[in-house]
Amino acid sequence: MDYKQLGQFIAQARRGKNCSQQILSDHLGISRATISALEKGRSGDVGIRKAMKILDYLGYELVVREQSPFPTLEELRGD
Repeated sequence: MDYKQLGQFIAQARRGKNCSQQILSDHLGISRATISALEKGRSGDVGIRKAMKILDYLGYELVVREQSPFPTLEELRGD
């Protein structure tokens, strides 16, 4: 998963929880502009702590695993 895909995942998870960017911002103390930039893959300066905080709020966790030497289906499709 790259930065853009992480942002897309967060946006989808947020919408799935019926949660606005403003609600996230208010509850987590992260600006709405920062959340928007993260979701759009535009801001490379959002730290791992903020991303983890957002994921935790949405009921997810960040997991690190060894990278597979084989391409994913998405990579093969060119998505």
